Amino acid sequence: MMKPWQRRLLWSAAIASTALALSAGLLWWYVSLWVQQADPAFDASVASPAYREQGPKVLFDQAHFNAHGLHGTYAPFAALLREDGYRLTESARALSRETLNGQDILVLVNARGSDRSGRRGEPAFTPGEVEAVYEWVRAGGALLFIADHSPFGSAARPMAERFGIDMDNVDTVDPVHHDTVSGKEGFLVFSRANALLGSHAIQDGRRPAESIERVLSFNGQSLRGPADATVLLSLSETAMDRVAGGATRSSHGRAQGLAVVLGQGRVVVLGEAAMLTAQIMRTPSEKPFPAGMNRADADNKQFALNVMHWLSRILN
Repeated sequence: MMKPWQRRLLWSAAIASTALALSAGLLWWYVSLWVQQADPAFDASVASPAYREQGPKVLFDQAHFNAHGLHGTYAPFAALLREDGYRLTESARALSRETLNGQDILVLVNARGSDRSGRRGEPAFTPGEVEAVYEWVRAGGALLFIADHSPFGSAARPMAERFGIDMDNVDTVDPVHHDTVSGKEGFLVFSRANALLGSHAIQDGRRPAESIERVLSFNGQSLRGPADATVLLSLSETAMDRVAGGATRSSHGRAQGLAVVLGQGRVVVLGEAAMLTAQIMRTPSEKPFPAGMNRADADNKQFALNVMHWLSRILN
């Protein structure tokens, strides 16, 4: 039977159409209009839900001109969490001690500043919000923090810096370790086979059936964490950051996924947002193709579950 969220998607025409955001005047990469639509056929079922009742409370931020939302491209993610027993709500309020009180996990995805177009990468969070989230995590909260390719890294930088994470206004590509189905150098492959999956409980899961073998990302940025961070998704020797003016630099030694323990809290930082969606992507010149948790040749769905299980502390 079709789920309510799937019906809403079918009734909505062209959900969450977005352009690949490039900084104003920067024509140093290809200019291509991406249409991103949540996949109504995505199977969000969970064979053995982690929580049968009274699961952790998850707050999904929608107060910062976020490029992804629970009723658009992140509807499959929301459906997956609810199937796994999490209690998910969205918030259009500024982040504060009061907003976070009683919540177990905070999800921040592709926040933007006052420039709704996102082109300038203005700070998405006020200093007060940054400090409120940091102190909440340190006291025992859990944060899933996702910031994509330019300009989202710049918009999220103040929050990232407070947690010791380096983000920048870049787009990361790899001419070797990328998705051969699409042929796109920004669609990166992290697998046990290519040794780009880090060693962490998130990669192993609670049992062998939950083990991660292969994760795909879809046009993201590179990250560098503090010394005690664990790399989940490592960038290879051939990975490069494309920066302002068309220049490139090596992103070897950086990452697209990190896990951090801070005080009593936990943080997972991802440098790409589509990996936890289930989308149908297309450009004017290409046929639609799946991207995210609906890719049959990747473990992105289980990766999403494992990330949440680690943040909610049933995975250690």
